[in-house]
Amino acid sequence: MPKGIYNVPKAVNEPVKSYAPGSKEREQVQAAFTALYNTTVDVPMYIGAEEVRTGKTKDIRPPFDHKKVVGTYHEGEKQHIEQAVTAAMEARKKWANLSWEHRASIFLKAAELLAGPYRAKINAATMIAQAKTVHQAEIDSACELIDFLRFNVQFMQQIYAEQPISSEGIWNRLEYRPLEGFVYAITPFNFTAISGNLPAAPALMGNVVVWKPSASQVYSAQVIMEVFKLAGLPAGVINMVHGSASMISETLISSPDFAGVHFTGSTGVFNDIWMQIGQNIGKYKTYPRIVGETGGKDFVLAHPSSIPAEVATALSRGAFEYQGQKCSAASRAYIPASIWPEVKELLIKDINSFKMGSPEDMSNFVSAVIHENSFDKLAKYIDAAKASAEAEVIVGGGYDKSVGWFIEPTVIVTTNPDYETLTTELFGPVLTIYVYEDAQWAETLKLVDSTSPYALTGAIFSQDRYAAEEATKALENAAGNFYINDKPTGAVVGQQPFGGARASGTNDKAGSVLNLYRWVSPRTIKETFVPPTDYRYPFLG
Repeated sequence: MPKGIYNVPKAVNEPVKSYAPGSKEREQVQAAFTALYNTTVDVPMYIGAEEVRTGKTKDIRPPFDHKKVVGTYHEGEKQHIEQAVTAAMEARKKWANLSWEHRASIFLKAAELLAGPYRAKINAATMIAQAKTVHQAEIDSACELIDFLRFNVQFMQQIYAEQPISSEGIWNRLEYRPLEGFVYAITPFNFTAISGNLPAAPALMGNVVVWKPSASQVYSAQVIMEVFKLAGLPAGVINMVHGSASMISETLISSPDFAGVHFTGSTGVFNDIWMQIGQNIGKYKTYPRIVGETGGKDFVLAHPSSIPAEVATALSRGAFEYQGQKCSAASRAYIPASIWPEVKELLIKDINSFKMGSPEDMSNFVSAVIHENSFDKLAKYIDAAKASAEAEVIVGGGYDKSVGWFIEPTVIVTTNPDYETLTTELFGPVLTIYVYEDAQWAETLKLVDSTSPYALTGAIFSQDRYAAEEATKALENAAGNFYINDKPTGAVVGQQPFGGARASGTNDKAGSVLNLYRWVSPRTIKETFVPPTDYRYPFLG
């Protein structure tokens, strides 16, 4: 596509609404929350043009009120997954050939629906089934998902406009084709935006998708599908399935039409998927694209020149917003001894002021963790820290599952730089701190870099610019998203492309043009206007 021929609406980041008491948006989301909470939804699978209900259902329960049932979803068997592949490949015949402007229009319309009439509903669904506060839902299921949809269209145009040079008498061009097959999208519970983007990004580029959302996120996934359908997405382009994760993966990855996987989840699951792809490599029509964002053990490192109040606030927000269940959440911190007493005092004061409970009460800063397995894992590590001679719980440490899966925001201080909660991914509201001697700054940089196999996000705090540069260079492989004097969470589409390396994934940077390049298969076309008619070159005489 020649640059400048087409113009799409320029993408700008969706403004975050305040939800302040008395605001219109607060009233709207409260009304949506009440309406959804007092009804039950029946979530089918979407296979081609059909809404498939198998009768094999599981309950949807709010993490903060696990005795309450707000809906059910239908699980499929192998034949349903095979039907989804058939439906996707049938849809591909027309979708892959649809003009890019018309694909773009569908997702731009979806963004407008989410920004307007569906904003309260998608936020309320995320609050209910994923236990997000209204602010965390707003920045995720509304703003970030809207940004993904809008910016991806802009990135798509940028890709299509990138064309090769042509010599005299020749016209060279690049055709950005979709992959030859279907893409398997596997999405997590913790971000509604990720769940919408992972199937939508490949689909925007002309691919067809079989999407398996997390069992803990099907409630808001249903709203995403509702919006996509209303926006005009043709049947079969994105097929949403539920059921045994291992069965679904085995079925899809063994298909000859499997062309790629778009994944966010645990490192162990991603490793298993990669191995399955390797075992099936001889079956495929084309080498699959493997794109994944996986685990993290994200850090905050403070230099002795740091301002204690800034460090404490970064830890309060970075470690405990959304109960520490962000891929980017701060879970380990390294604080110099000289400022530790003040950081400790401020951090404990912050945490003791947190309110915890249902997201319906908008004065709550945190809610419950996602499910009982997560609760039990976190409780085990907290109890071990209480009993350890190498660790001390300085605030929090309580937990209660009688009503919801509530874990108090907890800070562990350890004298062992290899203590298990400094090295193990916990994915919950548990922060572990190691206090280092000021003179050990250089050694601590090496410690931060070598402690974890992950490399997703990390932050350093320093008023000393030489130290900031030293840390930036020393930790260049420790985090794909690196922050200076800020918390390690809150990447914004188009501003901080997100993704890490090492055991944190393939670093294909969601929220940038880099990710969309993974979902195209370029074809070079050379056209010669006046072909030669004699094979002889001048050197032949």
